[in-house]
Amino acid sequence: MKSFGSEGILFPVYFIMLALAVYLNVFTGSGLDIANIIINIGMFLIVGGIILYSTTHCFMPANRMMASLHLAARNFQTDFKRKGDYLWDDYKDNPKLFGNKLADTRFREYCEERRRLTMLERSAQCDIDDYLNDVVKKHELTREDKEQDRIRHVDVCDANTGPIYLACKYPQELLDLMENWKASHDAVYDFVAEDEIGHRVWVIDGEAEKKLIKEQFGNIPSVYIADGHHRAASAVKVGLKRRQEHPDYDGSEEFNYFLSVVFPYDQLTILSYNRVVRDLNGMDEHAFVASLKFNFELMIMPGFPCKPVEKHCMGMYVGGNWYHLKAWEDVYAKKDVVGQLDVSILQEKVLSPILGIRDPRTDERIRFVGGSHKLRELAEIADKTDGVAFAMYPTSMEDLMQIADEGKLMPPKSTWFEPKLRSGLFIHKLS
Repeated sequence: MKSFGSEGILFPVYFIMLALAVYLNVFTGSGLDIANIIINIGMFLIVGGIILYSTTHCFMPANRMMASLHLAARNFQTDFKRKGDYLWDDYKDNPKLFGNKLADTRFREYCEERRRLTMLERSAQCDIDDYLNDVVKKHELTREDKEQDRIRHVDVCDANTGPIYLACKYPQELLDLMENWKASHDAVYDFVAEDEIGHRVWVIDGEAEKKLIKEQFGNIPSVYIADGHHRAASAVKVGLKRRQEHPDYDGSEEFNYFLSVVFPYDQLTILSYNRVVRDLNGMDEHAFVASLKFNFELMIMPGFPCKPVEKHCMGMYVGGNWYHLKAWEDVYAKKDVVGQLDVSILQEKVLSPILGIRDPRTDERIRFVGGSHKLRELAEIADKTDGVAFAMYPTSMEDLMQIADEGKLMPPKSTWFEPKLRSGLFIHKLS
């Protein structure tokens, strides 16, 4: 064990003093008095015992701790050089940060307790470590180019100006508290914006109510990103950047958190996220429609748009006509929860093999249109390029949470949420 202090010189000094005492008492003839010899022996035994105890119970444990800290620092450095961020991924499931079983165990306990206390103390903000440790669960991948714009915006503004939408199963106590508070207090904000979306904000400032909110949120094991994967990823990366710039951070700094709002999952409505493809990949309308009959029951819907009303159904517009498509049961029956999503069925059976859209995240031939737009707008977009439009049935919140719990991912642009909170209504400063 490498020594990190000067305690190693204690033993040589002790033995030199012992030898000197023996020499003075025995060989010089001046210390032959038996009482004097006993006293000296007693003193040296006491001092030797103190040195031995200090070495085994203080110096050696301190040295081991310093060695563990040095190892942890090297792990951090190596991990950061390799990845650049998400420094805890290697230690979440099989933590060997310190190389010491006791230290690693205590560190995990500390992290868990810190996470619990943070959840109690921070109800309007989300800890970036919770994002990294999958307490905040994701269901979609993000695009690097879209992240970069948001990273620059947050970093330059030194603030989160738009909240990430989270969802979870609210305890009934919280639901009752909010309803009772709204019934007995006036809203601090109450306005309708230019987009005709109304906003009402209540501030719960009662001490008993705040205590209950902290306790209840502290018992919620995880939350789910409903909307804002790119905003969340960008906010986390800005926080990690600030940690690099402030290596002495202790976790209480505002850059360790990002602005969020947590909705009861059953009070959120997911709208459809529709698709428009610019062309038919070289096919004519009749050949394209015929190619769909292997996987779908088709019904032409003349004269009016087709809006799907149940899962595994979708509306399609091509060549001036609307069609109702219903997937055959054997298309999805043996699939997992991701494979049974309508957006997955469309991607696997139509977009990729027939229309040649291999990667919808990057292919410029496909356009995603939020469910707040009317179906006639889809038709108008498709008509401009002689393309095809698909009106999707919305993904359910239950499917979203199950997919996130299983650590799986939805196809891109699977969910659309309306209405959206107005950006700038709440601002979280990072410093």
